[in-house]
Amino acid sequence: MSTDTAAAPVAKPWLTDFLLVALFWGSSFLFTRITALEFGAVSSAGMRVTVAVITLLAILAARGQLDGLARHWRGTFTVGIFNSGLPFLAFAWALLHISTGLSAIINATVPLFGALVAWAWLKDRPNSTRLLGLAIGFVGVVMLAWGKASFKPAADGSMAYSGLAVLSLLGACLCYGFGACFIKVHLPTAPPLVTATGSQCGAWLLLAGPMVWFWPSAMPSAKAWAAMAASGVLCTALPYILYFRLIDRMGPAKAVTVTYVIPLFAVAAGVVFLNEQVTVWMLLCASIILCGTSLATGLVGAHWRK
Repeated sequence: MSTDTAAAPVAKPWLTDFLLVALFWGSSFLFTRITALEFGAVSSAGMRVTVAVITLLAILAARGQLDGLARHWRGTFTVGIFNSGLPFLAFAWALLHISTGLSAIINATVPLFGALVAWAWLKDRPNSTRLLGLAIGFVGVVMLAWGKASFKPAADGSMAYSGLAVLSLLGACLCYGFGACFIKVHLPTAPPLVTATGSQCGAWLLLAGPMVWFWPSAMPSAKAWAAMAASGVLCTALPYILYFRLIDRMGPAKAVTVTYVIPLFAVAAGVVFLNEQVTVWMLLCASIILCGTSLATGLVGAHWRK
């Protein structure tokens, strides 16, 4: 029996990208919270994509791929609305009302919505195991939000409109699921850097006008500007290049499972830098959500197919 390749480890060229995306996006909750407090939700989201657009256009030009953006601008601009513009706005507003840890755990439902969109749009009908996973995942969301989500402002102003914040985050997760499927259908041949750049350009077109209209009257602090730079470059421009490369290498259903890992980094950042509290109930609900998502996306009980 040949043993030439029997003991060779299985190459995972996507693993480094996967972990970097989780790290960068996990830290984005912290930076978004800091910037939203001083820039406001709308201007925070708008400036985030502005920094990302400048960064990505410079990289694209340096690599001589501007012609690719010209070829794929319609599709990439469209996906940017759903994969960046609307979600960034939703998260910036929600983080003014609920904790970064809670937001990150809700963000872990992206694969659930991705599975639902794939079912409705791509006719990727889930089997009974995946349907059970969808049910379990959404039960976990309800458990997590129950008692934390209110549709009235608190007397002291804390956790105000947290119910609407949760709904806005779920809407953002739906947008992410739609965006991943849109890329698979309409941008299967677009290079990841072109998709990343075009998507941020589309998001900027959506948010530029509102950003100027809602610009804060008081100049944000140096701390907020530094957080904005980190949000635009480290949490948007770079990870989106890596994320679209993950979709190309792994397929959308598997790529969106990076949201399993994001809460680990986001919760840790919230505890260390914002003194947020993590309860046993939050961890239990997060486990239920991840269990359901694993079943719903086929991570458990099936082999991955691109």
